[in-house]
Amino acid sequence: MKTGYAVLVGRSNVGKSTLLNSLVGSKVAITTPKPQTTRRPVQGVLSQGDSQAVFVDTPGILQKSRDELTEKLTSYVKNSLDGIDMILYVVDPTREIGNEERSTLRLIEDIDKPKLLVINKIDDKKSNKYIDFYRDLGEKDIFDGCVEVSATRRSNLDILQRWIFDHLPEGQWMYPEGQMSNMRPEEQVAEIIREKLFLRLRQEVPYSTHVEVDEIEQRKSGAMYISARILTTTDRYKSMIIGAGGQGIKEIGQSSRKELTAVSNQKVFLDLKVETDPHWITRF
Repeated sequence: MKTGYAVLVGRSNVGKSTLLNSLVGSKVAITTPKPQTTRRPVQGVLSQGDSQAVFVDTPGILQKSRDELTEKLTSYVKNSLDGIDMILYVVDPTREIGNEERSTLRLIEDIDKPKLLVINKIDDKKSNKYIDFYRDLGEKDIFDGCVEVSATRRSNLDILQRWIFDHLPEGQWMYPEGQMSNMRPEEQVAEIIREKLFLRLRQEVPYSTHVEVDEIEQRKSGAMYISARILTTTDRYKSMIIGAGGQGIKEIGQSSRKELTAVSNQKVFLDLKVETDPHWITRF
C-alpha cells in the first residue's frame, strides 16, 4: 500500500482549490474569484487501487497585503510544508512571473521532496501568454517534473494523478475508503456560508468576515437545524452585510440553505445572524 501528503502551494487565484476538488471528484474546498478565499489548510482524499493521496489545499500567498490576516495565512502555508511527501506547485499562465511568484517559490525551493510544477488554466488560450515562461521554470532543477492541466475542464488530470501515485511512499492509508475530507460538519457548513459571503460582497468586506457555527441539530421533523453567526470587524461592515431591509443577509441565507439542502439531501433550517467582533482574527 502507498500513501502520502501532497501539498498544493501557489499564489492566490491560481486555482488550487478548484484543482483539489477536481482531483478528489467532490467539492471539498470552496472556490470564488476573490483572492485568499482559502483560509485554513483543507485536506482532500483520493483513494485508488492500493494508493491513497491526501491533498492539502493551502491559502494563496499574497505579497502586497501585510495585514494581520495575511500574515496568519502565510504562517499556515509554512506550517503545512512540514511532514509532507510531495509538493504540487500550482501556477497561472495568464499572469506574469513577478516578485510575488518568486517569493512563493522561495518557500519550497529548499525542501527535499518531489516537486511538480502544475501549470493550470491551459484552457484559457487567449490569456495564457506567459505560459512559455512557466514552461522554462518547469525545466529548472527545483522541479522534478511539469504537467499542464485545466482544473475546470479536468484536462490532463489523469497524467497528474499518475505522477502523484508514482511518487507516493509506501505506508498504511490515513483515511478509510470513501472518506474525502478531514473537515468536521461545523467546518463544512461555515465554509459554505463564507463562500456565499465572498460571492456576494465586494472589495474589502469579505476579508473582514468570519463564520462560526454554534449548533447543528437533527430535528424529529426530519429537518436539520443550523445556528450560525457571521462575524465582522466594524458596524459599518455589519450594515453592508445585512443590507437594506435585511435583503443582503436574506440572499446569503437563501443561497447557503440551497447548497446545504443539496449536500445533506434533507430540509435545512438556517438561523443566520451578523455580529460585530473586531477581535475575531486573534482567535482564528
